[in-house]
Amino acid sequence: MFNIKNSSDWLTCEKITKGWSSDEKYKIETSDGLTLLLRISDISAYGYKKKEFQIVEKYSKLGFAMSSPIDFGICNDGKNCYMLLTYVEGKDLEEALLTLSEKEQYLLGREAGKILKKIHSIPIDECDIPTQTKRERKLFQLSRYEEATHLRVKNDESVIEFVKNNIDLIWKQNPVYQHGDFHPGNLIYMNDGKIGVIDFNRWEVGDPYEEFYKLEGFGIEVSIPYSIGQIDAYFDDEIPNDFWGALAVYCAHAALFSIKWAEQFGQSDVDGMIERCHRAMQNYDNFNSIVPKWYDKSLKAKYI
Repeated sequence: MFNIKNSSDWLTCEKITKGWSSDEKYKIETSDGLTLLLRISDISAYGYKKKEFQIVEKYSKLGFAMSSPIDFGICNDGKNCYMLLTYVEGKDLEEALLTLSEKEQYLLGREAGKILKKIHSIPIDECDIPTQTKRERKLFQLSRYEEATHLRVKNDESVIEFVKNNIDLIWKQNPVYQHGDFHPGNLIYMNDGKIGVIDFNRWEVGDPYEEFYKLEGFGIEVSIPYSIGQIDAYFDDEIPNDFWGALAVYCAHAALFSIKWAEQFGQSDVDGMIERCHRAMQNYDNFNSIVPKWYDKSLKAKYI
């Protein structure tokens, strides 16, 4: 199957359809009782995917549960490349959080924050150090949203102005290796009650504060206590003032550009991003405030 070595030992190969990744994903059961994750990509992505495999190898040495790398290579007569990883058993965290107490949600958020801090602790290889910030890229993406008049939301002018006027607040921190898509949808609630991390295919090098804007887009949809816990623990409960300004810029940019980005997936996804945009505008008082309304610093004292 797929012309991958040892695939003759696979008993089952179940396609996974969840997610926005362009990779084809499969859950593999082997004859010796192992459960694996197979990711198949077009051969044109070989260089990027090889680098992803190397980065995931770095992450796998940090001491938290994750889909760890096993093998990487070319398959299907040179048409594809593949990545074979361990499979993290459990429930999607975004589903599990809905069944847990507020205290349990907050404590899992703290666990996630500590994991994210470990990811950001890896020294960056000299060849991976960026030569420029993402500020120009973010402004270009914003212009794409502005030009898409059929997608624009009502009263977006103040949000656009906020991003443009405050773009220099981002990329002030030393760059780190990022997970790239760190939110409950890419975390697993394992049978032992701990968190496992999956889906590193959007990794990149960048501002550590950028990792947190997915909380506004996806985290608070399922659990505000979790989202607060992730922030608190990442910063050891001493959140720097510059974090909130940078996060607000990232959230404002994402609230608008995500609508344009979702267009490739269809109207349902566009509608979802528009709803998230409206929520972000409410949470940030049309970005007249830099601290979202949902953040409550008192939860630590309540639950620890």
